[in-house]
Amino acid sequence: MSSSSATVGPKQPAVLQPPRFSLRQRVLLWLISWATYLAISLIGPTLRYSVSWEESPMPPDATHEVPVIYSFWHRAVFASAWLWRNSGIAVMVSRSFDGEYIARTLEKLGFVAVRGSSSRGGAKALLGLIRQLERGVSVVFAIDGPRGPKYVAKPGPVLLSRESGLPMAAFYVALSDAWVLNSWDALMIPKPFSKALVRVSAKMRVPAEAGDKEMANYHAQLQAALERVTLFAEENVKRIGSAEFGLIRD
Repeated sequence: MSSSSATVGPKQPAVLQPPRFSLRQRVLLWLISWATYLAISLIGPTLRYSVSWEESPMPPDATHEVPVIYSFWHRAVFASAWLWRNSGIAVMVSRSFDGEYIARTLEKLGFVAVRGSSSRGGAKALLGLIRQLERGVSVVFAIDGPRGPKYVAKPGPVLLSRESGLPMAAFYVALSDAWVLNSWDALMIPKPFSKALVRVSAKMRVPAEAGDKEMANYHAQLQAALERVTLFAEENVKRIGSAEFGLIRD
């Protein structure tokens, strides 16, 4: 995945426009999205990142020469958003109130928000993600969102990989020191100057002719990859700064 220095073409509008909200909701959305953006902008520059790849040596498309369909757990959105800000990556967000403030925050950070979910606007959102991939832009799913269950991957990336012919992969960002919210996803807010270890899985490509049984198998592979990178990152995050896990300049 690319860092904040990545250059992308002109941003295209998402297929689905933001849903309508009441005046009170619009005020809250403005306040929450700006507060979240400011928190990320203040804490983000203090974080010390390292990126580790299952594929060794580092894959040649690590800087998005080939778009990839990424998945990660919802709880790691804070540290992920700062590391890949201004990259133009497309992110699937739900068409709920919570999803909307996340979408607005991500747009402030230079992402493309594609609104939709498995229950609301899913088909149009899938089309929007395919269009982003066709532009050469990677896409990301907070795969257990918008409301869980926690650590259970939804099948969207598997379907998108089959329809687009592009590979999918999983990543996780572990933090050495964080506030963990009492929310459904146990959202992590990194404490200033925390270490952040990003672990990225090997890529998986779903063939266009995959049937139901094969799709279920790839879905299980994605779940296993998410669990694997999560365990690796959590076990090694405090080793950042060693010879194996050097710091990156962001």
